[in-house]
Amino acid sequence: MALELAQQSGADEAQVSAAVEAVIAAGRMAAGRHWVPATSGNFSARIDADRIAITRSGVDKGALEATDILIQPLDAPLLPRSSAEAPLHIALYRRRPELGAIFHVHGPASSVLSRVMGAGTLRLQGWELQKALSGITSHEDAVDVPVFANDQDTARLADLVEARLSAPPHDARLAPGYLLAGHGLYAWGASPREAARHLEALETLFEFELSYRRFTP
Repeated sequence: MALELAQQSGADEAQVSAAVEAVIAAGRMAAGRHWVPATSGNFSARIDADRIAITRSGVDKGALEATDILIQPLDAPLLPRSSAEAPLHIALYRRRPELGAIFHVHGPASSVLSRVMGAGTLRLQGWELQKALSGITSHEDAVDVPVFANDQDTARLADLVEARLSAPPHDARLAPGYLLAGHGLYAWGASPREAARHLEALETLFEFELSYRRFTP
């Protein structure tokens, strides 16, 4: 019995450590791209069915340490020093068990393009880079990115997000992420690696869109 408990404890510690390391790596990557200025943005990774590792509020994402990561139960009140946007992460993990990581950034392209668009839908089509998004096999595929009005009431916003994600368009694929107008991008994946790929692809696609719109009526 003691051996089994020790083995379970070791496995649990390994899961926690892997999630914490993934969050730190994602934060540092985004900081290197200038997508999380000041102390903006937040990053999380699933530990298991009941817990996530998530950045606490007010920390430089380019200098994250293990002490900056909270181990948040999905069915418990927010821990002290939690980000105000942690409920948006928690709501997605609760409702979508396939998600392994969620990354939120305030990149220039996502922040500006979402403000230009306003609440609604940004449709991506014609870009070869779209194929970096899981399930997209051609530049001809239509990919819809939901855009929501920014809202400080994160519980209300989480409900709006879920309602939109639960009603995918009939003529396009939903992107693995959404935009908050004038705020930034939430991107996710089945693993931290996939979430990072989706984050990079979407931010770059938004840069493409902004540049393209400068040259087209």
